[in-house]
Amino acid sequence: MTTGVERRAALSRLAAAALAASWGLRLRAAEAWPVRPIRFVVPFAPGGSSEIVARATATELSRLLGQSVYVDNKPGGAGNVAMAEVARSDDQHTLILGHIGTLAVNPFIFDKLPYDPIRDFKPISLLAKVPSLYVVHPDVAAKNLKDFVALARARPGELNYGSAGNGSAGHLAFEYLKMATGIFVLHVPYKGTGPQLTDLLAGRLQAAAVGAPAVLQFIKAGKLRCIATGSAQRIAQLPDVATVAEQGWPRFEMTQWYGLLAPGSLAPAAVDKLAAAAARAVREPAALERLQGDAAIAVGGTPAEFAAFIASERERWKPVLLRAKVKPD
Repeated sequence: MTTGVERRAALSRLAAAALAASWGLRLRAAEAWPVRPIRFVVPFAPGGSSEIVARATATELSRLLGQSVYVDNKPGGAGNVAMAEVARSDDQHTLILGHIGTLAVNPFIFDKLPYDPIRDFKPISLLAKVPSLYVVHPDVAAKNLKDFVALARARPGELNYGSAGNGSAGHLAFEYLKMATGIFVLHVPYKGTGPQLTDLLAGRLQAAAVGAPAVLQFIKAGKLRCIATGSAQRIAQLPDVATVAEQGWPRFEMTQWYGLLAPGSLAPAAVDKLAAAAARAVREPAALERLQGDAAIAVGGTPAEFAAFIASERERWKPVLLRAKVKPD
């Protein structure tokens, strides 16, 4: 006759076996990941540096992971709309492009975010850094940054600059420049880099700070004039354009950056597999050629390195944002 103790022991063994089987199935599923196409969300409108970095990465990830990785632009709310949606995703096949705005700026300019940039996401890899270029319409009487600063000081509040929206990288870059140089230039926010460039090229805007990939073609064609680069060194594509630091403001540096994030629900084994693929993807010859051709700097670090980088950027930009009193749209 089976005793109560024996029955409880048997039930305990069955429960343990079932749990082990369940974990085994999950582990095998994670190791098999991905099993269907992956949606790579870009939280901004088409036409900017974000899309260039995302598409260069997605092409290589498709090859390395053996599944299609397709880019899905989902703008709105300074990136918050897409970030909130992906944070809630648990389909194991949705990723998002992390950005200086959504990870290091929005937490300090919004009273309440619909996502937690630390808790709701798993950093995968810092993909690329993009130098900010300070550009003006050719009709503006400034051949370089010193000229522009002198013009702005002579006409305070009469000049304007555009950005992809309040809290965007371009907004941050120009406010940083204003703080460094002590000038006052009126900010005109747009809903994305594309609409902003349309007005800048048409002369309805006078200046902007834009990621290099989105404006190099217009600079080379003479449709825009680059008066300074925000990078620490001059970029190969514009060797005659001096940096902000070279023109009189030492230690000034402004680069946008983009990284790959997964929802917090992504299985650890899948995270490891994705991180290895992402770090390799941006350094594949085709991706490097695309990124370097647009002056973007491929990085491809580990999850731990990306997490540490995000933390350092939050510390870097918090005092700038508070001092400039940047507010969302």
